[in-house]
Amino acid sequence: MSVPTPNASKRRILVTGGSGFIGSHLVELLLSRGDRVTIVDNLSTGRRANLGGLEGRIDLIESGVSEALRGLRPGDFDEIYHLAAAVGVRLVVERPIHTIETNVLETSAILHFAGDARTPILIASTSEVYGRGVKTPFSEEDDVVYGPTTLSRWSYACSKAIDEYLALACHRERGLPAVVVRFFNTVGPRQVGEYGMVLPRFVARALADEPIEVHGDGRQSRCFCDVRDAVPALPRLLAESACHGRVFNLGNDRSIEIGALAELVRETLGSASPIVLVPYESAFGPGFDDLRRREPDLTRIRAAIGFDPRIPLRQTILDIAAHLRGAGSEEGVASAAVAPGGTANGGRGERR
Repeated sequence: MSVPTPNASKRRILVTGGSGFIGSHLVELLLSRGDRVTIVDNLSTGRRANLGGLEGRIDLIESGVSEALRGLRPGDFDEIYHLAAAVGVRLVVERPIHTIETNVLETSAILHFAGDARTPILIASTSEVYGRGVKTPFSEEDDVVYGPTTLSRWSYACSKAIDEYLALACHRERGLPAVVVRFFNTVGPRQVGEYGMVLPRFVARALADEPIEVHGDGRQSRCFCDVRDAVPALPRLLAESACHGRVFNLGNDRSIEIGALAELVRETLGSASPIVLVPYESAFGPGFDDLRRREPDLTRIRAAIGFDPRIPLRQTILDIAAHLRGAGSEEGVASAAVAPGGTANGGRGERR
């Protein structure tokens, strides 16, 4: 395991989960501004292909977060972005122990690491923290309501809420410059449907003219934000001292029903795919709990950094399709073949 050599002429950045969907876009952005980037990723859901062309410009530590930190020094970095997590609705339902332990223990480890040198750190959280929601749109100071502990579906939300509590406690008790970002359905090129992400799954099915399977009645609505709109907000939030110790929604506030999303994908790509409704019970087993609407209140992040998502959903669909075509048949098959169709909640799209 290599230890990066400090370079006084460049900012030194640590990105966990940097080979993932959102993480790889962030790494590219950081490199473009002249930073030196170290990535920690065990490649369990990330992909080396996402870092194609970056060899020689990054330090990649193929490891879990806790293990990697034992070979690093807290003062080695100027900023930390913690995007590594267990995500995807199917992974959460099938491996709840892994989900809880990964999200809580690894986040605790990196917060202690950052706290030793008071290194500014951004913690990636999720709209799932809102649980069933008490009102729409969701704002950062809302109460949260979860389902019973007998439904493992809510373990992910609870684990990420604990991450937020830890980050905010480290800010208050240790003076750690920490920012928490709640991602809402981030989508775009490099995202695959293998872990329950709805849009690349729909696109892969449409490209193959195979049935697009929508769970439930298709009337559940979500807001989709292109990763290329979302990622530039992360360094801006971390750079503002007024944002430290605060939580921010990050996404798009224009909603669409999942059934309508399937129609939009089919129309945009000129696909002959039929759209088929699949009951939740058939997709995830009995008792799966879903949320009808998930929409962020963006007032806080607009006031903080002037955030304004601009890339239209139709363009995102075209770019995902181009990526899947260019990636070859293996990735396209993976997107379409594992639990085909949209996830019950519209796909959180948060594989970092």
